[in-house]
Amino acid sequence: MRTLRAAILIACVLAAWQALFAFAGASALTSPRDTIAYAAELLSSPGFYPHLIETAQAFAVALAIAISCGILIGFTLGLYRFAADVGEPVLVALYSIPKITLYPIVLLAFGIGMPAKIAFGAIHGIMPIAIFALGAARNLNPVYLKAARVMRLPPSRIAARVLLPAAIPEIFTGIRIGFSLTLIGTLLGEMFASQRGIGHLLIQAIGLHNVRMIMALTLLLVVVAVTASALLLAVDRRLRRHMFGAP
Repeated sequence: MRTLRAAILIACVLAAWQALFAFAGASALTSPRDTIAYAAELLSSPGFYPHLIETAQAFAVALAIAISCGILIGFTLGLYRFAADVGEPVLVALYSIPKITLYPIVLLAFGIGMPAKIAFGAIHGIMPIAIFALGAARNLNPVYLKAARVMRLPPSRIAARVLLPAAIPEIFTGIRIGFSLTLIGTLLGEMFASQRGIGHLLIQAIGLHNVRMIMALTLLLVVVAVTASALLLAVDRRLRRHMFGAP
């Protein structure tokens, strides 16, 4: 049933895309057929893969930093009620700030290149993961924490043996959101602080008004993002069914 729904949705998107192309013309966007053909041409070009690898490396490191730092911040604040009460509004406020305003600071701190786009990607992904980790720590059954403290476990062992297993489903929801935001941040970093990567190709194509390149890169990014989101959502649902018996 889900496969049928996905097929219907894809068909509707392609039909709407084709109708928009017929209305706007080739100067504004390319047709689905031409876009798919050019995307396949890009994937068969050896010169495309250094850019793809550059983006993949930056994104992987940025996501690892976002996940580890987000969980650490969330658990550190969530273990203590006062820290959680003070820290949660701060995290929400930081999450709501447009991260593009921090870009000059990132450039000053890291310069142009791989470190800057990793930092910019991680900045985008840390906050949602930290917020969900904090919420998971706050909502943890107090009996678990009392038992751990009676056993005189240090905070690091409490986090690894008590908090993390109980909080995984909620944290995974934060990781799903953080995944998308980290990808966006990495691409934005490549647009303005890199000479390689998918974001660099995209900003070049925008500057040259290369509609075919813009549409093909956008299609590839959408396919990757939607596929990854669907996989993460499936894992998230399975975790929730396993932990809570949720449908």
